[in-house]
Amino acid sequence: MRPKRIAAGLIAVALLATAGCGGRTGTETENTSSGDSVVADFGDLTGVCQDGDASGSPTQGVTDTEITVGVFSDVGYSKNPEFVDAAKVFTSWCNAAGGINGRTITTQTHDSKVMAVRQKMVEACRTDFALVGGGAGLDGLGVKERLECTLPDMPAQVSQQPNLGTDLQVIPSPSTYAHYDPYNAFRRWLTKEAYPQSAGAVGIINGDSPVTKVLGDKAVESLKAMGADVIYNELYPVGGVTDWTPYAQAIKNSGVRGLIWYGEDAPLAKLEEKLTSMDYKLDWIDPNNNAFRPDYVELLGPSAGYQNNLVDLGGVVPPQLAGESEAMRQLQDLYAKYAPDAVITLPAVRAFSAWLLFAKAASSCGADLTRTCLIEAAQKENAWNGGGLHSPNDLTNKDAPPTCFNVMQATPDGWKPAEFGADNGLFRCNTPPYRYTGNYGEPLTLADVGKTMADVK
Repeated sequence: MRPKRIAAGLIAVALLATAGCGGRTGTETENTSSGDSVVADFGDLTGVCQDGDASGSPTQGVTDTEITVGVFSDVGYSKNPEFVDAAKVFTSWCNAAGGINGRTITTQTHDSKVMAVRQKMVEACRTDFALVGGGAGLDGLGVKERLECTLPDMPAQVSQQPNLGTDLQVIPSPSTYAHYDPYNAFRRWLTKEAYPQSAGAVGIINGDSPVTKVLGDKAVESLKAMGADVIYNELYPVGGVTDWTPYAQAIKNSGVRGLIWYGEDAPLAKLEEKLTSMDYKLDWIDPNNNAFRPDYVELLGPSAGYQNNLVDLGGVVPPQLAGESEAMRQLQDLYAKYAPDAVITLPAVRAFSAWLLFAKAASSCGADLTRTCLIEAAQKENAWNGGGLHSPNDLTNKDAPPTCFNVMQATPDGWKPAEFGADNGLFRCNTPPYRYTGNYGEPLTLADVGKTMADVK
């Protein structure tokens, strides 16, 4: 394989580590008030944004009239605007209601294009008050710079271990955990309840990249701990596979009944096509929630009705269930008003939760809006649910385990909720967590860069 092709493959696999990336390239957008009368309540949150008479410039990125917030995105590579769309929708709505105590939120998109994370983080350090509602496939590359400039981060999602659970970071939605398996409850349900015969015949296929190989290692550890046997564990070249027949034949010959995939969606669809043509139907396939998009069902084609693709949304309300969620209905209304052509993706829902947390925490600080106040206010939330967009997340404990999961199934008619034993509204909660015992690396801290909270202004 040519070096350029290999590099492109590594980038593509890096992107899957986030459930999606989005933004607009190198632009600064000020969403000014339209003068409309807006009720700034969302779901079960009241007074998210409001007018006021805040003044002064207590810290970088905060003036008498504005708050500059950064949004990270790999849009230059992915061409996916979901993070910037979420920022546009939220700030348009919030600013129309008066902003944060009268200060308008101005967003600055940092297009990291996968490999430019460090460069864009240096830029953010020069201008931004905080980072909100974004993500990057190789986000671990900019952690040191972010901590050195004491820049708070409320991401939509985190990709790499060095950035997961770092200081000055608050992850609002239940999505990633530094020391716990986020899919443990889902895979226990698969192998213990829904398809118990699959427990002795689980397979994993993974992109041959350090970005995702660690995900496979974690999966093997937790599967073994729950009593499941991994009988097939294969890597595929991230530069591309021209023929998936050998992989499909190996999966069939091994007798795999449940398959976990880490990689881009299109290659998996090709693999499933081969399996289907061999008339080999697995009990289940976990394509990871990166695949939770309408176009994945289209990619599957006939396999959508033959193979059994199931994804765990980790306690996030899917747009398909807006009829059962006031918060999701309201989110759809806001998108229809402020970004009618945008798609509400799983990462977009997580991003909106991050913006809601930012606004609530920042508003509580009043005129004296500092980074310290923002982080401390956000970390007081012990059951943050994004107004009802997802299951409660304890932000007071950076090492809190996951509590709920929910499952969607790919069908020829699109994604539908699976029968997974929901016991708390749309979710199944209070399931036993699994804490990793292996050493997968630790997140950076302020102390690692010679800083303390006293340096955060």
